[in-house]
Amino acid sequence: MRRLATAAILPCSVALFAFLVPIASADETTPTTTAPPTTTAPATKVAAPTTPRLIQPGVTIGGLLVGGLTASEARALVEARFNKPITLVVSADRKIRAMPQELGAAAAYSKAVKTAVRVKRSGFAVPLRVDVSNGKLQRYLADLAQQTDREAVDATLRLEKLRPVARPSKEGRRLQQVIARYGLSLAIRKHERTYQLPFEVLAPKVTEQDLGHVIVIKRDSKQLLFYNGFHLKRSFRIATGQSSYPTPIGKFEVVVKQRNPWWYPPEGSAWAADARPIPPGPGNPLGTRWMGISAPYVGIHGTPDAASIGYSASHGCIRMLIPQVEWLFDRVDVGTPVFIVGA
Repeated sequence: MRRLATAAILPCSVALFAFLVPIASADETTPTTTAPPTTTAPATKVAAPTTPRLIQPGVTIGGLLVGGLTASEARALVEARFNKPITLVVSADRKIRAMPQELGAAAAYSKAVKTAVRVKRSGFAVPLRVDVSNGKLQRYLADLAQQTDREAVDATLRLEKLRPVARPSKEGRRLQQVIARYGLSLAIRKHERTYQLPFEVLAPKVTEQDLGHVIVIKRDSKQLLFYNGFHLKRSFRIATGQSSYPTPIGKFEVVVKQRNPWWYPPEGSAWAADARPIPPGPGNPLGTRWMGISAPYVGIHGTPDAASIGYSASHGCIRMLIPQVEWLFDRVDVGTPVFIVGA
């Protein structure tokens, strides 16, 4: 019994001892690493994509529809339209293209687009302000006038195969720069891209209808041909200058007409050094009519010496029979062209 009791006590003692002896900590047996505490970064807020603001439907800038566009799209469209060249019409077959900047024009794009974006009402018309430099536009038109202006051309006569032929007259023109400056400036502000330039028409002083009569003198053939316009009206036998006093060749015109003229000795002429003036009458060497031409001391006149007709007999003048020169005198005006040729 005693042994059994002792045996029963031993297990209890062992158990008590085990309870009292401290158990070795993990640090004394197997070293361990302790992880630092985990920190979580605050979440970054991602901004939601913004939609560009669109211009209200039907809105226009300077008459150009920009509704439904963004500000940048509207500006690009308005700039492209404004920067198109302007056609300046000189005539039906001549046109000049100029950029707005060459004409001194500048548009206020930014202000117009900002207004269009702020507009709340559809269909609103936003004006596009355009400024034009008067000084720059004036200089441009002055330079342009040097290219476009032209003087009028008078009709003139020349001989072709000994017959008179007219070079046609041409109208001239002069750019009306003051009117053009105001008109073109207004057209640019109204965004127009074609402008008809205003010109003053310069009329020629002499047209083909003004040429009228023409006298052609064939010196060697001793002929005077009288043309009504370009149609031969009548021809006459004449006398011309002697070999020592030849009738001059060239283009002249009638500068004076006299009925029953006085004859005066030409100054400086040796053959008339001792001569005195002769009054009108039967003995006057000029006959009854005198038509002086632009060659000095030379004219068309009658002669009392009918026998000299057909010869080189004068001192340079053109002699005619008196009835014939009187007929011619009544049909010739001062300014009538006179061609003298050597034929």
